[in-house]
Formats: sequence, structure tokens, C-alpha cells
Amino acid sequence: MNPQIYAPAEDSYLFRDFLKKILSKSGNRDIQYLDMGTGSGILAETVAKFINKDNILAADTNPEAVKIARQKGLKAIKTNLFDKIPKSKKFDIITFNAPYLPRDNREPKESQLATTGGKRGDEISVKFLNQAKSYLKKGGKIFLLISSLTPQDKIQKFRTKIVARKKVFFEELQILEFS
Repeated sequence: MNPQIYAPAEDSYLFRDFLKKILSKSGNRDIQYLDMGTGSGILAETVAKFINKDNILAADTNPEAVKIARQKGLKAIKTNLFDKIPKSKKFDIITFNAPYLPRDNREPKESQLATTGGKRGDEISVKFLNQAKSYLKKGGKIFLLISSLTPQDKIQKFRTKIVARKKVFFEELQILEFS
């Protein structure tokens, strides 16, 4: 896989399994779903098993990730967060397996796009949360995956709850819900 595209790993699998669990209970095939930062497309592909594929939008800043999503038959858009998503578009579920690690200058530049959330590690997540609420339908939910290595003081201001977690190596992965 292209080194600029985040290959599925523990965080992707945690998120995938979480989505399977909540969507298998829903039974609603008409959910409008946005997979922000689609990367390999693992989350959008998972959701496509439970809802109408036409209701899925995969978004990524990386043109290669968008190309891969389209090759998998997904509707995909190249955008820096919500820049190219129409203001009128509203979603029932928005997910983001955000780049959440603090900048590490030892990491190769080409992989930083997929892993680094900014100097502190929370900048992209905070920007996403500030924008995402405008794209959420009434009663909709935002799910954001972060790490225990991600500073959470600014993220907690959005009134969140942890809906899934997993300890891996030197960190704990957490899926946060915002509604």
C-alpha cells in the first residue's frame, strides 16, 4: 500500500468492529454516512454491508486514498476536512479515524500525513469537531478515534463519552461519541 495511505491497523480494526456492532442493531439501510479521512476505505467498506452504498461518502485529503475508494465502488471526494462538502449535506453518522499522534520529527514526512494530528496531536481532531457539528442531522452521531497519547483537554470541551477502547502497546485507543 502507498506509504501516504494509512494501512489498517489496531485502531482501524477497533473502529470497524465498533461500527459492525452498532449498525447490525440498527437495521436502517437509509443512514447517511460520512467516512472522513477514509484512508484505505476500511470503515466505508464495512458500513456498505449495512446501509445503502449510495448513502456513503468517503472523504480524504490524499488523492491516492480517494482513488482507492473509488476503485472499491465508493463515492469519494478529495477534501481537507469539510472544505469541499456542500453545507447543505447532512449525515446521520460521521466517523473519523483521525491522525492523532503528536508531531515526531524523526518520522518520515510521507507517513506524517496519515499519523500526525499536529504539533500537539489534537489539532486536526479539534478542527474536525468544530466543523462536523454543522453537517450532522438532528439525532446524528459523530465518532472520533483518538489515542491516550492525544491531548484531550480541548476535545473534552465538546462533551464526549468513550464508547469503545482498547489497550495496545504503549497507548489506549478510544472511540469518542459526540451528538
